[in-house]
Amino acid sequence: MGEFTTITWDVADGIGTLTLNRPDRLNGMTNRMLIETAELLDQVAHRSDVRVVVLTGAGKGFCPGADLKHYTEAGQNPAEADDELQPEHFRVPVLLHELPQITIAAINGACAGAGLGWAAACDLRVAARSATFNTAFLAVAVAGDMGLPWSLPRLVGAAKARELSFLPGKFSAQEALGHGLVTHVWDDAVFRKEVGVLVARLAEAAPLALRGMKANYLAAERMNFGDFIDLESERHLRITASRDTTEAFAAFVEKRTPSFEGR
Repeated sequence: MGEFTTITWDVADGIGTLTLNRPDRLNGMTNRMLIETAELLDQVAHRSDVRVVVLTGAGKGFCPGADLKHYTEAGQNPAEADDELQPEHFRVPVLLHELPQITIAAINGACAGAGLGWAAACDLRVAARSATFNTAFLAVAVAGDMGLPWSLPRLVGAAKARELSFLPGKFSAQEALGHGLVTHVWDDAVFRKEVGVLVARLAEAAPLALRGMKANYLAAERMNFGDFIDLESERHLRITASRDTTEAFAAFVEKRTPSFEGR
């Protein structure tokens, strides 16, 4: 992994944590952050030692979208010349959605605009009680980016997604839970602990089965039912013939914790 200036990356016990790291700006997005995140996720996709990827923010924010102050002043900053975006850099939400690992957005603060697009692309979203949400794009006269019109209707329904987009405004973590945008809301004091418990549970699952299940969900998004059943059945037969499944069956019968090898 290269050296990053706007994000950090840590791996422990099969869990990779990608932290957006501009806390003085509540982790507002810049070209450099977009470039670094795209480069990192492209590498993570090929790592078999990482089972779960957590996306979160340093300090008090998750990501409130583009750092508008930064972009307003960018013309006066020569360093911006080195941060010209290419089409592949805008594929961060695609990478988050299609990584073979399970992706979780741990939303610890303001989550809006492009930041909401990244969160919505993940497999799961959980939030601290003080977190706030906003589509935000129309409020600053842009149509939006980061795939929100694709991902948001799949999470909250077509009508609610349009309402949140066409009539932007802040809404709470509890409201996000009601909309189906997040699956859990925890008090700030226990948020990181509860995220750790949830992520550890995922990381302890049988690796082949976990990746296979993620692959099934991705395939189901683009296939008709009959073709999907054929693919699912082939993958099911292959995985159930693995050592891990044999071990899981035996552990269930013997009432013990299974020990998985990833094969």
